[in-house]
Amino acid sequence: MANPASNVVAAKARQGHGKGYARRLRHEGFIPAVVYGLQAKPTSVAVSPDEVMKAIATPHRRNTLITLKLDAGEKRVLFKDYQVDPVTRELLHADFLEVALDKPVKVRVPVVTTGKAEGVTAGGILSVAAQDIVVEALPDMIPVQIEVDVSPLKMGQSIHVSQLKAPAGTKLRFATDFVVAYVAVPEKEEVVAPVAAVPGAPGAAPAEGAAAAAPGAAPAPGAAPAAAGAAAGAAPAKGGAEAKPAADAGKGKGGKK
Repeated sequence: MANPASNVVAAKARQGHGKGYARRLRHEGFIPAVVYGLQAKPTSVAVSPDEVMKAIATPHRRNTLITLKLDAGEKRVLFKDYQVDPVTRELLHADFLEVALDKPVKVRVPVVTTGKAEGVTAGGILSVAAQDIVVEALPDMIPVQIEVDVSPLKMGQSIHVSQLKAPAGTKLRFATDFVVAYVAVPEKEEVVAPVAAVPGAPGAAPAEGAAAAAPGAAPAPGAAPAAAGAAAGAAPAKGGAEAKPAADAGKGKGGKK
């Protein structure tokens, strides 16, 4: 689709700068803007935010070719950048790029996939890795979008930017042959089987129907006696008497050996 310069935005030169001047401009229904490009020095202008938003309300969006009307003449521009209010989302500032109709420019054009991938029919998942691609074209030949046919993609396959066909009158510009779209293989959910407890293992519960160990039963070989070990290793109570030797155990109070 052609990109005609039929969208006109009126602009007036401005000399003032700063927040106070910008507030006065907005009160009058204008916003500050700057035109970059063909001239060595940027041009400061004031434009109507409503006219700017209306001008780019086309299929080309920010790549719409605009005729900027000034008292000194007309400029062909592209909408380069902008600033909006974080709360109201109103346009606060705009930057334009001046272009010549006979000189190509580089812009980012959105990617749109067409068709249904074979891998998706087989259960795969289509993912778009590149949302836009840099295109070099004359200002009035900028395409609306880059269409990518994903129909032939099988499970695990991908399309690289070098495999795409550029629209007529344009060139795709890229430094690396990046992936544009691919069909991912869905991950299988791994089911972990429960591990059966080994009878007699530390922390294992007694087998169903097994009798509990009888009180006073001898400990397993190598096991330390619980009660005896605890008694033997117990420290005397604070301020208490030491245990008497076994030889004195038979002596009564005041008795003789």
